[in-house]
Amino acid sequence: MIKRIPIELYINEHINVPIIDVRSPGEFKQGHIPSAFNIPLFSNDERAKVGTVYKQKSKEAAIELGYTFVNPKLNLFIEESQKIAPQKTVAVHCWRGGMRSEAFANHLHENGFEKVYVIEKGYKAFRNYVLSFFETKFNLKILGGYTGSGKTDVLKVLIDKGEQVIDLEGLANHKGSAFGAIGEKEQPTTEHFENNLFFNMQALDTKKTIWLEDESLNIGKVIIPKALFLQMRNHMVYFIDIPVVERAKYLVQTYGLFEKSKLEESILRITKRLGHEKAQMAINALNSGDLQTVAEITLKYYDKAYLGGLEKRDQSTVTKIPLKTVDEEISANALLQF
Repeated sequence: MIKRIPIELYINEHINVPIIDVRSPGEFKQGHIPSAFNIPLFSNDERAKVGTVYKQKSKEAAIELGYTFVNPKLNLFIEESQKIAPQKTVAVHCWRGGMRSEAFANHLHENGFEKVYVIEKGYKAFRNYVLSFFETKFNLKILGGYTGSGKTDVLKVLIDKGEQVIDLEGLANHKGSAFGAIGEKEQPTTEHFENNLFFNMQALDTKKTIWLEDESLNIGKVIIPKALFLQMRNHMVYFIDIPVVERAKYLVQTYGLFEKSKLEESILRITKRLGHEKAQMAINALNSGDLQTVAEITLKYYDKAYLGGLEKRDQSTVTKIPLKTVDEEISANALLQF
């Protein structure tokens, strides 16, 4: 049986079968349904050649060329699909739910797969669904605080205490500052960041409180969906206000084990904002092993930048919570008083 279903049904009815994305590896890397497996009908180069023939000759010539690329792989498609779905039930999609997914689904069905779901309108429908989801009115609480306040650790404690939490920086593989890429994996594309964010948020009860960390629109190279970001800017911010010396100590513990060259690169990246004199002071301190001074110098810049953003908010939506030290348990307990 081959059955075409809308993406909403696959997601909301929790159709619990593996999903195969038959688009090219390049398309898949740009963004994909987070649970999908990639069995590409065409390689990146093959897809480009088919597209060129389609534009320069005809649809028929492109289809014929496509078959010459696909036919030698037909057995491989079955083998790979059986590894993914040994129970012989699977969902398939391509970009728009067209020829690629239809051909792949027919091939699976002809070779013993009992149920093959084809996602109508393909990955494009999924992307539209994702973007519309971020228009949902969420019940947000925003965790604010200067750099070095241990906010990511606080979010983890909130999870342990039963709160609903989305770790934007974790999904972005970036801690949100010039030093934010150190020790992290490669960042996803903005498109795939949105996909992962959607999967995490749609699993929560959107009527209940969801905690997010206060962020800029950009987290490294990725961009928070604007519809969500606007909501973040208009919800209550709970700002944990911790002395700079304590936060510098925390940063030394966090970044002190990384290579000095990585830290120096990050300082150089914000030279214009720090000022050449301060940047050189920070580099000199780094080279002499005085990481506390490095942290305190850079924090002055980050504190000023963060405060500027905070002051642009409606101040009736900002609650400051003075704390003496960086301690995720103390911070989380303080937040839960509100």
